[in-house]
Amino acid sequence: MNDQEIDLLDELYFVQSYNEVKEALVWEDKDLQNQLFSLYQKEYIKVLINQDEDYKGDMDLNTIPWKDLYFLATKKGLLEHNGF
Repeated sequence: MNDQEIDLLDELYFVQSYNEVKEALVWEDKDLQNQLFSLYQKEYIKVLINQDEDYKGDMDLNTIPWKDLYFLATKKGLLEHNGF
């Protein structure tokens, strides 16, 4: 797990909106989106359309409505993040 993935998962212990994560990390959109997408592909995060409903739309990096979504670390992601 790289430093960016660790920093991002630090922010996702609780449900966070895209804007909340972006504000906390102060990353460029492209960097944040690439890291979110990578963590999603590894099943380390959930992508949500609101606080508790999974996003079931197209998961193409370029068509995801990033700014409308929420994110949360999964159990798998937290275990990896914490070194278990």
